[in-house]
Amino acid sequence: MLAVLADLVLFIVILICLITDLRERKIYNKVVFPAAAVGIIVNTAHLGLPGLWTSIGGLITGVLIFIVPFAMGGLGAGDVKLLGAVGALKGPLFALYTALGTALIGGVIALLVLLWQSRLLSTLKRLGAAVGVLVGGGGKTALLFIDRTPYSSLIPYGLAIFLGTIAAYWFSYCL
Repeated sequence: MLAVLADLVLFIVILICLITDLRERKIYNKVVFPAAAVGIIVNTAHLGLPGLWTSIGGLITGVLIFIVPFAMGGLGAGDVKLLGAVGALKGPLFALYTALGTALIGGVIALLVLLWQSRLLSTLKRLGAAVGVLVGGGGKTALLFIDRTPYSSLIPYGLAIFLGTIAAYWFSYCL
């Protein structure tokens, strides 16, 4: 019964975050922090100390997976905290599955946005030039080829996280 509560909370949270990210381009702390707390409480109540460690491990895993893309400007802080909440509710392995699904779906969305904005070819050329410079030993110079526009402003990543979470459910139940 408690595991079902964690699933219900997760689906409500990702749905709320999807809506607010699409409408306002924000994922609110007042949604993700209580969700993480519920995950820790429910898993501890359901499984005892192992449940507590699973939730804390999931929270840390979710945050750590998205911290580098956040630091590079590719994600917002709300996206990072949302994946942490997903991990707190479902554990580290589920956070990993969600991140993988999110990355794949986010990549497809990014390609579609670049196509829609007629920027795919120019972006691929810049990335190719950056890789060429990087392989040639010009590490810092390669960064000059990367567009400085904050990527997080282009895509409401809550959509990718929502779909990545659904994909993680599908994947984890197909195993």
